[in-house]
Amino acid sequence: MRDLLQAPVLAPQPLDHALTLPARFYTDPRMASLDARAIFARSWQLVCHQTQLPETGDHVVIEIAGLPLLVVRGEDGVVRAFHNVCRHRAGPIASCDGRGARALRCRYHGWTYGLDGVLRGAPEMGRTPDFNPSDIRLPEVRVQLWQGLVFVATDDAPPFGDVVAGIDQRLGTDRSLEGHVFHHRASYEVACNWKVYVDNYLEGYHVPHIHPGLNSLLDYRSYITETAAWYSFQYSPLESGSDLYGSGEALYYFIHPNTMLNILPGRLQTNRVLPLGVDRCRVEFDFYYPPDDSAEAQARRAKDIAFSDEVQDEDVTICEDVQRGLASGSYDTGRLNPLRENAVHHFHELVRQAYREALAAM
Repeated sequence: MRDLLQAPVLAPQPLDHALTLPARFYTDPRMASLDARAIFARSWQLVCHQTQLPETGDHVVIEIAGLPLLVVRGEDGVVRAFHNVCRHRAGPIASCDGRGARALRCRYHGWTYGLDGVLRGAPEMGRTPDFNPSDIRLPEVRVQLWQGLVFVATDDAPPFGDVVAGIDQRLGTDRSLEGHVFHHRASYEVACNWKVYVDNYLEGYHVPHIHPGLNSLLDYRSYITETAAWYSFQYSPLESGSDLYGSGEALYYFIHPNTMLNILPGRLQTNRVLPLGVDRCRVEFDFYYPPDDSAEAQARRAKDIAFSDEVQDEDVTICEDVQRGLASGSYDTGRLNPLRENAVHHFHELVRQAYREALAAM
């Protein structure tokens, strides 16, 4: 691994002379395990919106850096997250999202936990010496509710307030995300490293060339990208028909390392980029809208979904092309555009920092 993380490529780089991450960071098979422990296990991960857990026992299942997790609303109304791994013989507590569970039951041998993670019952273990169910509980991880969204952290993540500092003020009350309701999820498997997809998201440089439909709605000359400690955001004035978004602004937030918030008038879309291997990832798009079931609102949603699918198909194609180029042996690093790719540079600097810390710990 040390040969992969050679010190010169990990050194901080000034924006005006920055190079991209080297190709091997996107193609070497060892990167998958490194990214899991150095980046994903040490960050806040978006799980869902709180409206997806409205009642006691409602739960979702996810996996972060190889760790299965179960997020559930308890009897006291608190949302908690536990390892989705039974303390008996590592069976799964829950296999899919669900509603209204009264308890959490492992489907392997029936060990049953309360919504607080404490073991309540274990079949045929009553006569086992020194076995006390109340001493056994599922390991718990940190949960943070913010703007109606549910995040979890499994390891040494930075304080959540530092991660999102300044976003609440930028959104204000008129664009709060809490009033939205989950509509549906669209999921894509993409034949590229997860960092390729993030790189592509973080710049509008490619919009005039890859997204003709989106480019017609945005003002590329006024397109601005800014960075903070743990996030970046892209902003552009937006002009579309009243049957889509109307006029206003398009605001795209990236929260390190893999969460995107696409905020347009009348719509919130969240993206999660989940590694499936060094050269594959899954991108999950969750759509949220204000609670309006009128015929006009439904028509706008259908048009928004179709337009989003069009843009995503364009992104998938170019990301897969870039992955092939990175793996070709023809390319190592390239010069970044300081005007248009400052958020890519920001992301690469956070990745380099994570790799330097991983190297120091070896």
